[in-house]
Amino acid sequence: MGGGRQRALPWRERWLAFRNRTIANPAFQRWAAAFPLTRGIARRNTRALFDLCAGFVYSQTLFACIRLDLFAILAPGPLGLEALAERTCLRPERALRLLDAATSLDLLRRLPDGRFALADLGAALIGNPSIAAMIEHHALLYEDLRDPVALLRGEGATSRLAAYWPYAGAAGDTAIPAEAVADYSTLMAASQSLIAEDILDAYPMHRHRLLMDVGGGEGAFLRTVMRATPGLAVRLFDLPAVAARATERFAAEGLSHRAEAQGGNFRTAPLPKGADVISLVRVVHDHDDDTVRLLLRAAYEALGDGGTLLITEPMAGTAGAEPVTDAYFGFYLLAMGSGRCRRPAELTALLQEAGFRDCREIPTRRPLLTRLLVSRRIDTLQRK
Repeated sequence: MGGGRQRALPWRERWLAFRNRTIANPAFQRWAAAFPLTRGIARRNTRALFDLCAGFVYSQTLFACIRLDLFAILAPGPLGLEALAERTCLRPERALRLLDAATSLDLLRRLPDGRFALADLGAALIGNPSIAAMIEHHALLYEDLRDPVALLRGEGATSRLAAYWPYAGAAGDTAIPAEAVADYSTLMAASQSLIAEDILDAYPMHRHRLLMDVGGGEGAFLRTVMRATPGLAVRLFDLPAVAARATERFAAEGLSHRAEAQGGNFRTAPLPKGADVISLVRVVHDHDDDTVRLLLRAAYEALGDGGTLLITEPMAGTAGAEPVTDAYFGFYLLAMGSGRCRRPAELTALLQEAGFRDCREIPTRRPLLTRLLVSRRIDTLQRK
């Protein structure tokens, strides 16, 4: 039928369209930048838009500071330009360019006498070497993001990150050689160390007998757990080449009497039984839904009645962390070849599908870095 009246847009959409046309008008932008009531908003928006354009340069400034060990050089105390130029092997004028850039990003501060010192962000990096490891690792991500449209369309060769994390691909099997897991196991250990204390602050392990950490890498999380919970035995499960590295690490630190590492693949074989609590630390978001279903069902089968499953990782829908989960992890996991950040409700639905009950979230100290879901296998009816 022709000649029908076009449906009117809802008032919210009409208002949004009007607002967008107004903001896009250069004449309005100039007016807003001068008018006292809108000047602050206009300037903040201008800065935010420029920061989006310049974000890569900011990241590379930070990368240069890490590569030149600048924060460690300044950790003992402030230094002048000449000393910093000598320590970083840069010409003074180039060193000053980096120092000014780092100061503008609140990594350093310039003292009244002209010397440079650590600012809060630079000092924080000294206490978190795992962040420095991630910053160095981002060189691979930047290569994969050279053409983000091609990445979104699935064009081109295998990404650098997909090669770096071989378990994330369709193969992901036990045949991954030892030399292929060395780098990513070390980086995984750094990532787990960053959040291990937060997890234990939220969920003390003393109520359990045996903890099995699935996908635990070289055991960074488990080593933190053992220090905090002397009576707890632990088991690590990962691909054979990774588990072998964990075994060596446990032995080197004199922990073999409490810790064991077992190699295998949850895709093709059951998980070992006997643990009363299983942890998945930054593991689930690495995989697509079908693989997650396999993993959660394998965890369910490995636990006995009343057994507990912990999922801890960055989750979508975290207030204030949207750029972390939706932008950073969104593109990182796309380049890696699998996975996504999920909302707690999505994870809860997958847990319930696998058979888990009593699913709940326990608040963590820094939800931007990790949130914690706890669920249980309950086979028997609980009497009141």
